[in-house]
Amino acid sequence: MAHQFNRRTVLRGLGISLALPWMPSLAVKALAASGSAGQSAAPPRRMAFMFVPNGVHLPDWTPAEEGYGYQLPYILEPLAAVQEDVTVLSGLTHDKGRANGDGPGDHARSASVFLTGAQPRKTSGANIRSGVSVDQLAAQRIGSATRFASLELGCEAGRSAGNCDSGYSCAYSSNISWSSETTPVGKETNPRLVFERLFSERRSQIDENLARRMAQQKSILDYISDDARRLQNQLSGSDNRKLDEYLTGVREIERRLELAERESAGSSRVAHQPPASTPSDYTEHLRLMCDMLVLAFQTDSTRIATFMLANAGSNRSYRQIGVSDGHHDLSHHGGDRAKHEKIRRINRYHVSQLAYLLERLKSIPEGEGTLLDNCMICYGSAISDGNRHNNENLPILLAGRGGGSIDPGRHVRYREETPLCNLFMSMLDRIGAPAEFIGDSTGRLDRLQV
Repeated sequence: MAHQFNRRTVLRGLGISLALPWMPSLAVKALAASGSAGQSAAPPRRMAFMFVPNGVHLPDWTPAEEGYGYQLPYILEPLAAVQEDVTVLSGLTHDKGRANGDGPGDHARSASVFLTGAQPRKTSGANIRSGVSVDQLAAQRIGSATRFASLELGCEAGRSAGNCDSGYSCAYSSNISWSSETTPVGKETNPRLVFERLFSERRSQIDENLARRMAQQKSILDYISDDARRLQNQLSGSDNRKLDEYLTGVREIERRLELAERESAGSSRVAHQPPASTPSDYTEHLRLMCDMLVLAFQTDSTRIATFMLANAGSNRSYRQIGVSDGHHDLSHHGGDRAKHEKIRRINRYHVSQLAYLLERLKSIPEGEGTLLDNCMICYGSAISDGNRHNNENLPILLAGRGGGSIDPGRHVRYREETPLCNLFMSMLDRIGAPAEFIGDSTGRLDRLQV
C-alpha cells in the first residue's frame, strides 16, 4: 500500500491499526505533502493527571529546601533518576474539597474536586453534580486532533450509584474525570482492553480481533508485518532503529499482558477465550497501565489522560511492601509512629510507580529531546494529611517540561490558599486549550518557567 504521510503514519492489517511514534523523516514528508516544506516539525504537547487517595505523610514528602538542588525526602526518593524533570509544588489548595457546610464525606469530595475544583452536590442518588474537569476542558478543545479525545485509566473498579462515603454517591469516589457537571467519565481498569482499543481500527472489532489472534496464537505485530516492511524502505536509518525499538516494546507489553492474564485466570481460563479480569498482581497492573499511557502518548493516539491509582478512600493493603493494614485505616494514624512508618512506605510505593512512568517517557527520544520533555504529568491528591482530612498545602508534583514551557527540577512554595486550579489554567494554556476559569481559579500559576 502507498503510505500517506500524516503527523502519525499508521500500519494496518486485518482490523489492526498500529499508530507509529513521532519520527523526523515522516514529519518532514508530512510537511512536504501538505506544502509546508521547510517548516519545523515540532512534537505535540501532552498532559496527564494521576490521583492517589488518602493524602500523604507530609513530613516525609516536603523538601526542606526551595529552588534547585533540593534533597529528595524519603517518599520522593524513587524520583532520583528524574529529579531534574520534576517540580514539587507546595502550598496549593482545593477549597471545594472542604465540607463548606456539607458535613463528612472528605474522601468522595477529594476525588470529585481533584480536577474540577467544584463543590460536589452531597447526594447518593442520581442527581449528582460536580464540574467539568480540566482534562475534559482540554479534550473538548483539542481532542479532535487525535484518535481519542482523552484516555481514562484506573486500577480499581468503581460503582456509579449507591452511597460510598457519608451520603456521597459512589460516582464521586470512583471518578476524577467529568465531561459535564452531571456526567463522570468512567475509567478503564483492564489493561488488555486498553491495549486492544489502542490498536483496533474500530471499537466494535476489539473482541473479534482478540479472539482471532488468540485462536491463531499470533501477535498483533503479525498482522502489520507486511506494511511495516514497506514503510522501512522510506525511513532514515535512525528512524528505522526507532521503529524497531517501538515494535519490540509493543511485543514486550503484549507478552506481559499474556503472562498476567494466565496468572490471574489460572486453570479456570477457557482456551482462546478473551480475558475478562484485571491482573492479580497490583504492581504489574499499575505498570501495565503506565505502559498503556506511554503508548497512547508515544503514538499521539491521545494527548490527554487521567489515571486513578486507586479510588478515593481505598482501603487496599500493600503486602508486596510488607504492609498488610488497609491504606485508609492507616491514614487515620492519630499520630501513631508505627502507622506513620507504614503510611510513608505506601506513599513511597505510589511514587515509585510515577517514577516508572516518567523513566519510560524519558527513555523515548522525540524531536530534540524526549517524550517526557513534551509532557506535563500532574501527580497528587486532593487531601493533604489523611488523618486531618485537610485540603490546603496539597501534595502535588508536576513532571515534564511542557514542550519547553516549564522549568522543572525545583521545589516551588506558593502562598497557602493558592488554588490548585491556577495550575490547571496554566497547563491548559500550554497545551493550546486556554479557558477563562476552571473551578475556583483566580488566575494562572506563576513561577513555572524561570
